[in-house]
Amino acid sequence: MKTHIFSLVFFLFSVAQGLNPKCETQDQGSNLQVFHIYSPCSPFKPSKSLSWEEDVLQTQAKDQARLQYLSSLVAKKSVVPIASGRQIVQSPTYIVRASIGTPPQTLLMAMDTSNDAAWIPCTGCLGCSSTVFDNAKSTTFQSLGCQAPQCKQVQNPSCDGSGNTCIFNMTYGGSTIAANLSQDTFTLANDSVSSYTFGCLQKTTGNSVPPQGLLGLGRGPLSLLSQTQDMYQSTFSYCLPNFRSANFSGSLRLGPVGQPVRIKYTPLLKNPRRPSLYFVNLIGIRIGNKVVDIPPSAIAFNPTTGAGTIIDSGTVFTRLVEPAYVAVRDEFRRRVKVANVTSLGGFDTCYTVPIVAPTITFMFTSMNVTLPQDNLLIHSTAGSITCLAMASAPDNVNFVLNVIANMQQQNHRILFDVPNSRLGVARKLCT
Repeated sequence: MKTHIFSLVFFLFSVAQGLNPKCETQDQGSNLQVFHIYSPCSPFKPSKSLSWEEDVLQTQAKDQARLQYLSSLVAKKSVVPIASGRQIVQSPTYIVRASIGTPPQTLLMAMDTSNDAAWIPCTGCLGCSSTVFDNAKSTTFQSLGCQAPQCKQVQNPSCDGSGNTCIFNMTYGGSTIAANLSQDTFTLANDSVSSYTFGCLQKTTGNSVPPQGLLGLGRGPLSLLSQTQDMYQSTFSYCLPNFRSANFSGSLRLGPVGQPVRIKYTPLLKNPRRPSLYFVNLIGIRIGNKVVDIPPSAIAFNPTTGAGTIIDSGTVFTRLVEPAYVAVRDEFRRRVKVANVTSLGGFDTCYTVPIVAPTITFMFTSMNVTLPQDNLLIHSTAGSITCLAMASAPDNVNFVLNVIANMQQQNHRILFDVPNSRLGVARKLCT
């Protein structure tokens, strides 16, 4: 196993020549296979191995940046300067294989439940990766003009010199992006979507941009859910495997067909201050058999301020606003009963001796989700350090979100049923 044992980043494997034969398995129907970014099938394997500590610190830094992005998603009253466009500050941690154009060209696109509009690098893009979509070779490609209704649905739109093309600009981490609003055929597994609206990247700066683009699974008008409403009925689920599984495989399932029947549900809430995000009502947290004493305001859903709890695929480690996290951390330490507590980067509850961790249960309206140790602890490769894989949210006036992140979601199928306003969770081995 590589030293990056807990970077929970997965991708749909490609069929490039020279890969393991298992990498050539095809997606079926509306079921897409998901693999770890460091598996033998991945074109994104790092060229240099990092130590466990380096990997922890890098992952934390990316999470911190992503949380700042999530805190900026407040409709109409963002603390982020509007002039620079929407600030997106971390590459999402899942990759899906999508085919674009006629004839189809395959790209591995980052998938994110907290973003809406898709964008991909196009031919001639300055600063993009070597793998781009050659839009000139697609017979179904077209640019959208400034009068197109979709032009009003992107961040910071403008017109090119001729007025024939809608352009939008945004920032992405340390990068800036300029894209032409376009349409073409998108294919996911066996399903094709004609005239899918996306941004055709023309220029990027910095190195934060996902190399082959981004596909948004948020709730906004240009997201995959909105553009495929007739096909998938705004329903999807994913299953993220434990990072110690043999082949790191998981799946993304699109549409209501084939979704689990035996599953627990909690209401899916919509917060007008952050309309793209998937909110749920967290009403308490239990450690072992004790409900932790958390101030109600720390976890309350509040559409006026945008506060509450979200389920997010792009954050690796769960973050709780400070009063909630401190209460959970202190009770966790009390249960572990080991005096020597150390820290590692943003993790403040680490141990250098073996521990037996209590279970942690997230208590939602109508549903409890109890997490075993695999979802709660990260271990160094040598096993000399063990940390509670949660941390306090950033301390800024606009950060009022609790984020249930992907490590805590692993080995569960998470079902987003938007038409029925519910989110389902079923315990399952995602291999």
